[in-house]
Amino acid sequence: MKYRISIIIPVLHEEPIINQTLDSIFDLPYDGEVEVIVVDGSPHGETISVIRKNEVRKILSKKGRARQMNQGAVRACGDILLFLHADTELPKNALNILSSVMRKGDFVAGAFDLGIKSDRPVFRLIEIAASLRSRYTGVPYGDQAIFIRKEYFHSIGAFKELPLMEDVELMRRIKKNGDKIYIISEKVKTSPRRWEKEGVIYCTLRNWVLITLYSMGIPAEKLMKFYK
Repeated sequence: MKYRISIIIPVLHEEPIINQTLDSIFDLPYDGEVEVIVVDGSPHGETISVIRKNEVRKILSKKGRARQMNQGAVRACGDILLFLHADTELPKNALNILSSVMRKGDFVAGAFDLGIKSDRPVFRLIEIAASLRSRYTGVPYGDQAIFIRKEYFHSIGAFKELPLMEDVELMRRIKKNGDKIYIISEKVKTSPRRWEKEGVIYCTLRNWVLITLYSMGIPAEKLMKFYK
């Protein structure tokens, strides 16, 4: 059995990279059906206006990554929803591996290991830390390309429309529900642009602090001012 997979990409001013991301998706081998949905959070739709591939479904939405992903999920036709950041590439056999994992039946959701598109050794340390964290906690983050059964996603209430931590909140809700999340060892390749812009040490420590504060019950709305 090959699942129908819907790849949902929330975007905001990603015109320089969106076509490269889409090309990498359409190059992936897969015998089943795949649809790609790009949800633009800008009212002017700058990103979707530059998309070259006619096969891509284009949606305008109000700004907010959680809201945009929920909008894509409502329109999706697939059995499995895969939420992909615009600056992240899936591993070469991602869709076949994902389908194989979900055929086991025990898992309702999953993600890939984190990889970062840079040769700098410091990013290898971040990758190792991310892998250990996601396996220890069972809570992957959005930059690991989270995937989930569509029926389950809607039954559990989709993403909460938070300004931050919507991915963490959803994964924790799944765990609290007693359901299983699978971490695939193959790595996505995400852009280092945020680390490079803000500084690797600052960005990494800031993210750890925000996660810790969120875990202690500080609302995402209050934490958002430290993320901009």
